[in-house]
Amino acid sequence: MPRRLATLFASGALALLATLAIASPAAAVTPAQKLSVLSSWTQTSASSYNAWNSARVNRAPWAEYNFNWSTDYCSSSPDNPLGFTFNLGCYRHDFGYRNYKAVGQFPANKSRLDSAFYEDLKRVCTTYNAVVRPACYSLAWTYYQAVSVFGSVAAVQQADIDRAARMKAKAEAAAAARA
Repeated sequence: MPRRLATLFASGALALLATLAIASPAAAVTPAQKLSVLSSWTQTSASSYNAWNSARVNRAPWAEYNFNWSTDYCSSSPDNPLGFTFNLGCYRHDFGYRNYKAVGQFPANKSRLDSAFYEDLKRVCTTYNAVVRPACYSLAWTYYQAVSVFGSVAAVQQADIDRAARMKAKAEAAAAARA
């Protein structure tokens, strides 16, 4: 009987420990873990963009990381200049800037964040007709230069957008004339 009592006691103790292990909160995210995820989501590649966008759409699994998901998209510059959809590229750029600033690692990462932004915008441009794509690339370069030099696309001038609009209109007219 004492052996059976010991077995019952041991199995009860194990069940209690298992319950406590399940009920106890997971270990907090370390700064190194947060930086690792942040880095993986702010690279220049399409796969990095896609991973970030997937997390943006489904934030619950990342709640412990306390990322700043706020954005003003392309600041005071158009989010979708001439109909080119730059808003999500601006969003990811804001995400990188805000979160690297929050962890005190912004200066070391600014150049890569700006390059990732430019790559995101160029990927957007590849989705448009080859006729208007040069105007899109022109705007992508302008937006990139604004963040690279001034730290914000708010520095984009209306003259830059007007120049790209003329380029787009001229290309569309030439294509229509050939048709």
